[in-house]
Amino acid sequence: MQPTKYIWMDGEFVDWDDATIHVLSHGLHYGTGAFEGIRAYETDRGPAVFRLTEHIERLARSSKALGIPIEWSVDEIVKASKELFSANGLTSGYIRPLVYYGTGSMGLNPAGASAHTMIATWEWGAYLGEEGVTNGIRVKVSSWRRIGHDSLMPNAKLTGGYVNSVQAKQEALRGGYDEALMLNTDGFVAEGSGENLFLIRNGVVRTPSLASGVLEGLTRDTVITLLRDDGYEVIETEMTRTDLYYADEMFFTGTAAEVTPIREVDDRPVGDGRPGPVTKRAQEMFMDTVTGRNERHSDWLDYV
Repeated sequence: MQPTKYIWMDGEFVDWDDATIHVLSHGLHYGTGAFEGIRAYETDRGPAVFRLTEHIERLARSSKALGIPIEWSVDEIVKASKELFSANGLTSGYIRPLVYYGTGSMGLNPAGASAHTMIATWEWGAYLGEEGVTNGIRVKVSSWRRIGHDSLMPNAKLTGGYVNSVQAKQEALRGGYDEALMLNTDGFVAEGSGENLFLIRNGVVRTPSLASGVLEGLTRDTVITLLRDDGYEVIETEMTRTDLYYADEMFFTGTAAEVTPIREVDDRPVGDGRPGPVTKRAQEMFMDTVTGRNERHSDWLDYV
């Protein structure tokens, strides 16, 4: 990670190296926080943040679900995000807002702890590597199950919940794979460690439903919309592990991952082991949209 000049903390620009929290912050000890991952792209009209307001609205929902009060409105956080991005002189990159409990309480009850909001921005390339975006990645079904609706809130983007994803990611990397693929507690396919999943069989696009315990990803929603615009049938449904092995094509979506093809799952080639036509079309439409070349969904771009 390349440091930038400023981080926004509770309404003020703070130098990168001075943006610190106390070691007894509740969020550090118990994972009581909510966050977002947002990308901005370079366009002919300057930097544009993709679906910024919707990301901040999800941040507010996640914080509400966990019970963390936010002092700032959605509009104020949107405005601060763009101001910070501009102040750091970026033309493209990543935006990370975070709401978390600070000091004032120690123990499982956060009552009395202060609540804070911060935003950071920095440059970020392909999350799963340029090679992976072009030729596809190798994934492994994880031994770790995706957190279920009966144990946490998988639809909310909560910091503590991502320990589950860290375990799956580390296991996959240790095994020589690029990414993990997680099943839910009922044994149905859920998502990657930080990505939503799509697979194609006989021309039909399928993705796990929200009831499967997946994050309601904005890139997921974007790709569903773009593919349907283009005439593809997209079904949100439960999927089994066997469905993975029968797939003609498969790809991940996410703010960081964008649209990344999967060429192999559990040491089995997906299709012919190369990104297929639907995957390539999804990549093309997505990049045209986020860089402003496709004006059909220009309302998704928030120019800095």
